[in-house]
Amino acid sequence: MIPKLMTTDPVIDEIHRTRREISDRFGGDLHAMLADARKRQSESGRPVWSPESANKPMHPSRGSGVS
Repeated sequence: MIPKLMTTDPVIDEIHRTRREISDRFGGDLHAMLADARKRQSESGRPVWSPESANKPMHPSRGSGVS
């Protein structure tokens, strides 16, 4: 059996650290984390994709037969 080498990746370490900080801030409450994320998202003013608006044509086909 080949031993698995333990390596560290600073990017992965930062991701885990950030995840722990966010979880600690909300006491591990996933619903509170999602509510905060949605609030910040709506306050950002940036466009947000939603499934209700998916797959609608941006421009009419004008009878070209292409849909």
